[in-house]
This record gives sequence, C-alpha cells and structure tokens, in this order.
Amino acid sequence: MAYYGTAGSGALGVLGEASPDRIIGRLRKATAPFGTATRPAYPVFELIVTVADAGPGRDGDYNHDITRTKVRKYIAAAHKHKVLLVLDVQPGRANFRTVAKRWAWALRDPWVGLALDPEWRVGKGQVPGRVVGSVRAAEVNKVSSWLGTVVTKYRLPQKLFLLHAFRTTMLPDIGRIAQRTQLATVLHVDGFGTRSQKRQTFRTLERTKPAYMRSGFKLFYDEDVRIFRPKDVLRIRPRVSFVSYQ
Repeated sequence: MAYYGTAGSGALGVLGEASPDRIIGRLRKATAPFGTATRPAYPVFELIVTVADAGPGRDGDYNHDITRTKVRKYIAAAHKHKVLLVLDVQPGRANFRTVAKRWAWALRDPWVGLALDPEWRVGKGQVPGRVVGSVRAAEVNKVSSWLGTVVTKYRLPQKLFLLHAFRTTMLPDIGRIAQRTQLATVLHVDGFGTRSQKRQTFRTLERTKPAYMRSGFKLFYDEDVRIFRPKDVLRIRPRVSFVSYQ
C-alpha cells in the first residue's frame, strides 16, 4: 500500500506533504486496514523522480529529474523504516528506457522498484498534460529487459515493476508485454471518479492484461467521489495486490 507523490510538494500527491520520516506514521496507519490474518499489508513510498513538464526545458524532452539528494533521503528512509520505495517516471517526449537508466544507481538498491506512467509519455509535437500519452509494448519490454539484467547482475530480490493506466489506449498492445521472472509486474489502474466509474475502468483494463500481471488500484483523496474504503478494495475481484493513495 503506497503513498504517491514527489519530494517536497503535496501538489502531486500525499507523499510529498511531509518528509519521509514524518509521513511514515500516516502511511502505516493507512496501510493497516488493508491487511488480513492471511495476507499482511506492507507500506510503500511511490516517489515521482522524473516529472513531466509543460515546457521543453534545455534538452527538449519535456521532463526534469528531482535531485539525487532528495531520492537518497527516501532510500535511507526505506531502509530505516523497512518499506519499499518505487521510483515513478514521467518521461515527457523521452523514451522510458532512457529516463529509467538515469536512475540505475538507485535501482541497484534491493529496496527500490520502478513505475512507468504512460499518461506522461507523449510523442513529437505533443505536450504533457494536454494529451493523454501512451507507450507500446516494445518500449516497455526494453525497460523490463534492462531492469531484469540489473536484478540478475547485482543478485537482487524480485523488483516491483508498475505500469500505470486508466485507458486501454495507454497500453495499446499490453498483451505483448513480456514476462520477466526478475520483476513482479503490476497493472496499476489509475483514474479518479465515482465508484461505478472506477469499477468499470478496472474491469475494462483487467480484460486486456496478461495473466501473469498482478492487479493494482489507485485512490484519490481529493478527486474521487465517495472514495473506496479499504474493505471495499479488498472485495474487488480479481483481487488487488497493490493499492496507492494520491
């Protein structure tokens, strides 16, 4: 169960409303109701490390990275509090593999996983935030192949690998995304709205994904109408393995 956001700002999600050492108490409290006697729940930091921009920036790729110093604080907190850290990337006009490799130094840590957010992967002539982006399986497979190699090379435990989506067009050929034994791949269903809208989005995307992928579900504190309670999420079928709050 993750808190999502970026460092030092609550504008992109609850995680940034306080430092990792201060937010951990809230995160543990929010995580507890998702656990059962046979299926415990574990807290996660999902940190946006590459943020999509409305302008091209100096390199023209419509994204920027937060500082390594900030990321190191979350890695240290993950170790200290024994929680996982997932690095979320919003690449703008860059490709996911190029951006992910900038975080290779952090992904060598056994506590650190990776999330790809296709909403913010746009094409030539497009601007993040003005269109809903997408990514093809071939690009995802290049990322997962590289990340799997990192796991093998450094003898790491299986890593979380999240794919965010709230429309089928965001992962148009999801069935061609390769399974990697080094990664625990999750289709993480985003999108805010009413309960019925969110259920329908979940069902629609679930029908598209390969059987090996686990299921994820995002909750929005401010945007959701009658936000799902933990017990409501636990009733969802197929069963949800990863939940996040934004």
